[in-house]
Amino acid sequence: MSTGPTAVIEEGPGGLDERILATLQTLHGRIAFSGLRRVLHAHPESLSRSLRRLEREGRVDRSSDGYRITEEALDASHPSAPQLRPIGQVTLPPGTVAESVLGRLAGRWFGSLRWVGVVEGPSGQLLTWAKRDGSAYILLGVRRGSLRVYLRDQGAADDVTEAEDAAYELMVHALDALRPSRFEPSSPVGFLSAGVDPGGAFSDN
Repeated sequence: MSTGPTAVIEEGPGGLDERILATLQTLHGRIAFSGLRRVLHAHPESLSRSLRRLEREGRVDRSSDGYRITEEALDASHPSAPQLRPIGQVTLPPGTVAESVLGRLAGRWFGSLRWVGVVEGPSGQLLTWAKRDGSAYILLGVRRGSLRVYLRDQGAADDVTEAEDAAYELMVHALDALRPSRFEPSSPVGFLSAGVDPGGAFSDN
């Protein structure tokens, strides 16, 4: 897939190190090298050097699934819980295996969204994409029998509108992922109002 030239950011090791830690803190989970490179727009060699340095310092842990911030580094940074805004949800048809649906979406690119990795949310794992320019994260997971899409925006008002459009587009692709099954969605997509309290994204209500 051709996406045209991508700008890379060259910077001193300290700056990139901190950006890596901030990203891994924000997206608390295991992020693949390619996902970090897309989010940070970093040169692969610079990113490799920073990750090796952070691993030696005990601030980043590496496994076959990717990189994550260590508990020691997480405690030192005093992170706040991610504020995610619900965008939409659809009830999974009876008998649908959630892991099968998520497996059809993981690792794929959709429009302006680039695959980042699987992160840990308060209620389980979330598939994560980033806008090409890094202005927003779109997350998708299954909770209480529903496929749910969340937005973690971090840009200006115009960027947020574009991020919402991307989140709606992801929901459409999520619905498409249900179609290979012999079941059809049992309820329409429920788009939530823009005024939802971000802190309620993982509430029990």
